[in-house]
Amino acid sequence: AEYMGLFPVVQETIMSKISRDNLQEAIGNIFQGSKDKPRKFTESIELQIVLKNYDPQKDKRFAGTVRLMHVPKPKMKICILGDQVHCDQANANDLPCMDVDMLKKLNKDKKLVKKLAKKYSAFLASDTLIKQIPKILGPGLNKAGKFPTPMSHQDSMVAKVEETKSTIKFQLKKVLCLATCVGHVKMTEEQIYQNISLAINFLVSLLKKNWQNVRALYIKSTMGKAQRIY
Repeated sequence: AEYMGLFPVVQETIMSKISRDNLQEAIGNIFQGSKDKPRKFTESIELQIVLKNYDPQKDKRFAGTVRLMHVPKPKMKICILGDQVHCDQANANDLPCMDVDMLKKLNKDKKLVKKLAKKYSAFLASDTLIKQIPKILGPGLNKAGKFPTPMSHQDSMVAKVEETKSTIKFQLKKVLCLATCVGHVKMTEEQIYQNISLAINFLVSLLKKNWQNVRALYIKSTMGKAQRIY
């Protein structure tokens, strides 16, 4: 599922369940906590979700991605698996890239592919190359949940990278708790509010019984206290 929702619509729907004041107060508390105890790194802000009336064994496990309005992880590392044209573009934009020969050198070695998957948050691949990736690397990237997003020569690489950095994923696995990064403490409170609203609304749209499947929602900075918002 993919969703590029418009913010005003999102705002109205979410407001029926979460009061704007409560959410703004919770965001304010996170920012205050971050100011009171400054850290040597930029704390990220996470949305934590607890589901109910869901059986991961029986019910269909959902997965979906949504693009947020503001980039939640600016330092996210993305690698381009490219043909010659895309590798030239990547080098010109100081983006890490690998061509077919470099990928073949990994020799389908599970440990090396796992190491590659761990090194980067996401991958973009030339659409001419994407079908060859499982043949060249084996299932490693897919297993890590990082199968590359296709990119054509018509796409702007910089825009595609920016889009990837703005996209978050919800995926139900074996437990009823989910968490995803929705921003960081150097953003404005309004930007965080907009990202959280979009993220929650999209998540609820993925659930079988929508809000009836949500037990609780929290937001939390890396080192701060969790703030319950639902």
